[in-house]
Amino acid sequence: MTQNIPGWKDKVLLTPGPLTTSRTVKQAMLRDLGSRDSEFVNVVKEIRRRLLKAGEVDDSDYTTIILQGAGTYSIESVLSATVPQNGKVIVVMNGAYGRRIGELASCLKIPVIPIEFNEEEMPNVKKIEEVIAREKDATHICMVHCETSTGMFNPIKEVGLLAKKYNKKYFVDAMSSFGATKINLRECNIDYVVSSANKCIEGVPGFGFILCKKASLMETKGYARSMSFDLYAQWQGLDLNGQFRFTPPTHSLNAFYQALLELEAEGGVEARTKRYRDNYTTLLNGMRELGFKDFLNPDYQGWIITAVRYPKDPKFNFETFYSKLNERGYVIYPGKAAKADCFRLGNIGRLFKEDMLGTLSAVKEVIHEMGFDPSK
Repeated sequence: MTQNIPGWKDKVLLTPGPLTTSRTVKQAMLRDLGSRDSEFVNVVKEIRRRLLKAGEVDDSDYTTIILQGAGTYSIESVLSATVPQNGKVIVVMNGAYGRRIGELASCLKIPVIPIEFNEEEMPNVKKIEEVIAREKDATHICMVHCETSTGMFNPIKEVGLLAKKYNKKYFVDAMSSFGATKINLRECNIDYVVSSANKCIEGVPGFGFILCKKASLMETKGYARSMSFDLYAQWQGLDLNGQFRFTPPTHSLNAFYQALLELEAEGGVEARTKRYRDNYTTLLNGMRELGFKDFLNPDYQGWIITAVRYPKDPKFNFETFYSKLNERGYVIYPGKAAKADCFRLGNIGRLFKEDMLGTLSAVKEVIHEMGFDPSK
């Protein structure tokens, strides 16, 4: 196996997930636990409690639901299980992942009221309020926190105040930001927030999680459009005996528990924010010095992932650029912007300043080898 080769190490994943993980997180998956084993049940209990702590709330009025599958499954579960049959959702869209929420809702035959902004544009809170005030029969407001197609941080707290003012349920997709920046569910008036095991908590793929306001969740009994995605039933099972209704990803959950312990040992969300921001500053300043140009206005840019414009030099080819970096052990991400040719650089996961400096050194080598000018 590759791992037995002397000097072997994982590639540096400059992506929005799956991410580079610690060796101890990987090692946590080497144990087999039964899904009804009391030790495993306690692991699940601790995961649920510690996620609430990361969201700066507790189990007095919030709860955590873990759902098997990719993070998108958890997003779909919130839409399918918390929107009533006569419900209607307002979806703020300024990128691919905001549009995906609208697509998921439409697939479920839930009426969607889109509020669309350009990908490089910060959502205008005044415009959002005008739509909310007009659409009186809308039941939910949905938006992405970190729009992963560009890296923009959207104004979730301001929109949360609107949800409270107009008595709407508020659903936030924090897939790429939860654990990387402060999100206080109570202060932001969030009813449901979703993220995934393989993002900023630095676990491995296998499940998503939803932090819910209990009072809102309790209203949803009987709303579910799917048995597998029935959040109310999933919550009842987890609260009743700590067990899943269907086979849980035991190894991924063991790894995630270890990742949560490492988050707390690092100093919690505040410390992780600092490391990620330091990574971002090192990497992006270096890319700018090489001549590359960001897609977003720097004032709108978050520190999770950054869209970088393709150089216009005809010698630049993304597939070649990607492959040559990959050969050197650095994995970047294709672009997702609809109106510009970009690639993306993430700086989250178990990465540090030396990884950013190593990336920049590899980029310099590839520029020289390909012979293109990044500033063109």
